[in-house]
Amino acid sequence: MNKKAIVIGAGFAGISAATTLANKGYQVTVLEKNETPGGRARAFSAEGFTFDMGPSWYWMPDVFEQYFNTFGKSASDYYTLRRLDPSYTISFGKNDNLAIPAALPALFQLFETLEKGSSKALENFLEQAAYKYQVGMRQLVYKPGRSLLEFSSPGLLLDVLRMDVFVSFHKHIRKFFRHKKILQLMEFPILFLGAVPQNTPALYSLMNYADIKLGTWYPMGGMHEIVKGMVRLAEDQGVTFIYNQNVKHFRILDDKIQQVNTQTDSFEADVVVGGADYHHLEQQILPPAYRNYSAKYWEERTMAPSSLLFYLGINKKLKELTHHNLFFDRDFMPHAKEIYENPQWPTDPLFYVSAPSVTDPSVAPEGCENLFMLMPVAPGLEDTEEIREKYFNILLERLEHITGQEIRQHIIFKKSYAHRNFEQDYNAFKGNAYGLANTLKQTAILKPSIKSSKIKNLYFTGQLTVPGPGVPPSLISGQVVAAEIMKDF
Repeated sequence: MNKKAIVIGAGFAGISAATTLANKGYQVTVLEKNETPGGRARAFSAEGFTFDMGPSWYWMPDVFEQYFNTFGKSASDYYTLRRLDPSYTISFGKNDNLAIPAALPALFQLFETLEKGSSKALENFLEQAAYKYQVGMRQLVYKPGRSLLEFSSPGLLLDVLRMDVFVSFHKHIRKFFRHKKILQLMEFPILFLGAVPQNTPALYSLMNYADIKLGTWYPMGGMHEIVKGMVRLAEDQGVTFIYNQNVKHFRILDDKIQQVNTQTDSFEADVVVGGADYHHLEQQILPPAYRNYSAKYWEERTMAPSSLLFYLGINKKLKELTHHNLFFDRDFMPHAKEIYENPQWPTDPLFYVSAPSVTDPSVAPEGCENLFMLMPVAPGLEDTEEIREKYFNILLERLEHITGQEIRQHIIFKKSYAHRNFEQDYNAFKGNAYGLANTLKQTAILKPSIKSSKIKNLYFTGQLTVPGPGVPPSLISGQVVAAEIMKDF
């Protein structure tokens, strides 16, 4: 009889792990707390609008393609991609915008208008970043992080040294550029990793390669189309999904989980993959004697930010917005310090607006606009309706001022989402949105282990373990943990 695998959580990592195991002969059941799959990448509809609830950037298309290719499929079998041009727009204030072109020659020209000689510097920077991307994405991110021996080959050690692992991104980028706007443009992808550039290894210039060379894409219909495709593929491999199943208890015998119990049902298991929040499963579900880490360990982790989100339906088309819009009209460092060093609600925040209806008319009624507003904030903060409304007014006033149009009176749908929603829906530690920050002290083997040291058949996957936060890393995380299970069993 095939081994029974229980996967907890139907986010990207959980679905990826489940599909990979099923493909190798495991009988896989995915238990999902919510009523639909996708985790943070769920979607909802209201008043004729369809809103992606979380991830909105489609980067690293090669990672998605490689995933589907593993099962003899292509991403195009499940959704249609469109490359965005401009990739995104950065606003530094009213009438001060940079639309980032998708074509490299146009980007070189843009750089030259800002800083003479910077196009050649960009060319050199991208050459280094390409090397990091090739090595990083083909070797390092697929390491399970269970032993230093994984990095013991002389060739790989040399690669690691060449990849600026011990140099900060902040210092690295200033070897190439001086102009403030270029520095902000080049440092912005690092924010997806959940840390400031000063604390992020320069290895992650590979993110710039992903941004500039591989492009910014959009799956028509929304990011949830990826989830739908992954679920279809998983079910074709034999995976069973059961929703509204909140795991409450493990029955453990001889240092193995024999049974996974939810609020309503029990499921026998030969192997268990925790694709839900790692901290929640370990600190709330596992008995103390079976935990990898102490409460103190978790409190000392540097978490990536949480987010205050607003989903808005607008009953007119808006001007001055592209699909992705970054508002850098304020100094980032005070906001960053209020996330990482002195956690508090920000004094003068930066924010991001996605307007997918600019690209995709299917996500909004005709003549309307679909807006997703995001403000990064520290995890673990008090979250009240009064606080949310205060920041909604701040962000909307700035959006109206910078784009030169009235928006407030045209809002026909509004929903907010922040810490307590992340905690309620995903059991997210401190209401975090992105997982564990990718600092040097939380990289590779220094991340929480994908394998329990106390329970023989318990593994973990997702954004709190290797390789880290983000959609492509979560997809990879599921593949990595499935490979380790097949190796161990």
